[in-house]
Amino acid sequence: MADVPRSVDEINWPAWKPTERATLCFVIRDGKILLIRKKRGLGAGKIVGPGGRLEPGETPRACAIREVQEELCVTPTGVVARGEHYFQFLDGYAIRVFAFSADDCNGFARETAEAIPAWTGLDAIPYPEMWQDNRIWLPLLLAGVPFSGRYVFDGDTLLDYRIEQRFDAALAEIVP
Repeated sequence: MADVPRSVDEINWPAWKPTERATLCFVIRDGKILLIRKKRGLGAGKIVGPGGRLEPGETPRACAIREVQEELCVTPTGVVARGEHYFQFLDGYAIRVFAFSADDCNGFARETAEAIPAWTGLDAIPYPEMWQDNRIWLPLLLAGVPFSGRYVFDGDTLLDYRIEQRFDAALAEIVP
């Protein structure tokens, strides 16, 4: 596996193509963030933000709202695009993820087949139970700082990353 890129700089990003596209959406209100313990799929068992894969023809923003509704039975409000991620895994899996925040939600979060909700204080985010990249970019999202990150993972292990404080939020509104 010597030819598999193990660092961000080894990847030809202009030619890079994601296997899938997805979203994350974090509801933040009253000093708390709505997280989930994921019950299945990529990252099962980890604490993450609600989200999932885009459906054909769906915009990232519409996907972010739909996924929160499906996973937690609430509708996020005041949804704003905050950043984007380009994840490359050594096994070949590649995913582009748009990250959103929401300033509230309608309804009461409840457990579903996919997720267990947890309102968590912003000062008590359980980073050790999350993907390793979360401690790098989640503080930017919480501060309203736009970002674009590139990451290389070997399974659950973050091998390398590069993050910039820039992002064209309009992309998350129009990209199908």
